[in-house]
Amino acid sequence: MKAVIKTGGKQYYVEEGSVIYVEKLDGNVGDNVTFNEVLMLGSQLGNPTIKGAEVEGEILKHGKGSKIKIFKYKPNTTSTRKKQGHRQPYTKVEIKKIG
Repeated sequence: MKAVIKTGGKQYYVEEGSVIYVEKLDGNVGDNVTFNEVLMLGSQLGNPTIKGAEVEGEILKHGKGSKIKIFKYKPNTTSTRKKQGHRQPYTKVEIKKIG
């Protein structure tokens, strides 16, 4: 069975056994996590969510994404050059059960 879930302000198309990378979740490696905001289950659409539907998964690991370089520059001045970097934290989740 396939479903669309919403977590961290984003939507993910999942099925049993799939592995997804979501915004960082609370919990330790090996913990189970439940997604209650199910927007679509099979071919059934929710308005906006499906009541009573939930997707269960297991946290596989926490980590940080690749480095993103940010460079801000304004011409004709020497004091407005700014270089930054950012690494977005994520959680790797394996989907176990859709119901």
